[in-house]
Amino acid sequence: MKSHQERLLCAIVTVLAVTEIGIADEVTRVWDPDELSRTPGMKWIDSSSQIRSLTYDGEVFAGRKTSVFAFYATPGTIKGDTSNDRNLPAVVLIHGGGGTAFAEWVWLWAQRGYAAIAMDLSGRRPDAPIFKDGNLVSNLRVNRTRLVDGGPEHGHLQKFDSVGGDIDDDWPYHAVASVVRAHSLIRSFAEVDPKRTAVTGISWGGYTTCLVASVDHRFKAAVPVYGCGFLYDGESVQRPAIDALDEARRNLWIRRYDPSSHLAGCRVPILFVNGTNDKHYPLRSYSRSFQLVPGPKQIRIQVRMGHSHPAGWQPSEIGLFIDSHVRGKAALPILGVPQRKSGMVSVSYQADVPLTSASLHYTTSAGPLVDRTWQALSASFDQKTLTASAVPDDATIWFMSATDQRGAMTSTDVVFANVD
Repeated sequence: MKSHQERLLCAIVTVLAVTEIGIADEVTRVWDPDELSRTPGMKWIDSSSQIRSLTYDGEVFAGRKTSVFAFYATPGTIKGDTSNDRNLPAVVLIHGGGGTAFAEWVWLWAQRGYAAIAMDLSGRRPDAPIFKDGNLVSNLRVNRTRLVDGGPEHGHLQKFDSVGGDIDDDWPYHAVASVVRAHSLIRSFAEVDPKRTAVTGISWGGYTTCLVASVDHRFKAAVPVYGCGFLYDGESVQRPAIDALDEARRNLWIRRYDPSSHLAGCRVPILFVNGTNDKHYPLRSYSRSFQLVPGPKQIRIQVRMGHSHPAGWQPSEIGLFIDSHVRGKAALPILGVPQRKSGMVSVSYQADVPLTSASLHYTTSAGPLVDRTWQALSASFDQKTLTASAVPDDATIWFMSATDQRGAMTSTDVVFANVD
């Protein structure tokens, strides 16, 4: 087995050139997929409850080995009978800023028929979940205790300012590694089918999902919610922290940790989920991130989607998309690239489930994306094409969406027309 120093050396590849916006022509390789694909050591804290607790081995931090806390549940554990837990699909759940391993999240996925693991990425352990009459008592603001051997904190200092020198104090390095190790761990469980796994994350977890899906090609589906790349550009709220770095470290952070430097290597089928007015991961950056992915991809843009962990795991399309790739169930509507011709807008589409509605969404507003007002026009559809009246001449941004009989909605990529 490679030493820590050897792994660091092989993980960092010399950058040959840097473009004018600071992205490397040859991306710095930070993570060692072969190392991370090995099953990590783990210890059960609670191996008999409906939602179980464990720790597993993380990366070296501050010269010492670390542990990562996680909740784990299956359809059988939440029912108190694991006899039928066999060949389960599995999902890895990544929390966002201010979050932790959420017991409620693994509970929701176990109810959907999945083995689910959710880890804490701030070096902490949340309190054990509480149950009443066999049901989980929701508590998203649960207390969290620092692990004696926990990894780095989940703060701006660890996310941005630590870049440069050794990578083992960089939060993004630990976050991705911890998620991939959680994937390797859940794949090793006897009740899990290792060929049917998926990953989804919210906000900073969506950011991490973009990186993980570009590093770990064993996943069959990925759903980043809110989080994306191009954090160094546009209206991103993270941009000031990145711009505050000196030029060399700013460029290094972008090459190592901005998903825009990695998404071109994503081969995992991926669904991007965001809102039109999200201030944390603005629409322009989201669209640019979507465009980088060369493999199978879809996008779901909701007008004024809220930003929170519950709002981020609520859309039914997340589960339906993952179901379609790991359980062979009906796919979400697949929309093509919108075309403008003869005063009309049209989009080709494919749908396993018949559509019930389609819409053209647009804004004529200018200024910050977070403040823009959106309007919608109904679109017609036949068996192959969505059709709408021409986009208003003063529209600055627009896209089309379609909804099927399950209430599942997907959209086209966003078109930026008269951008100020």
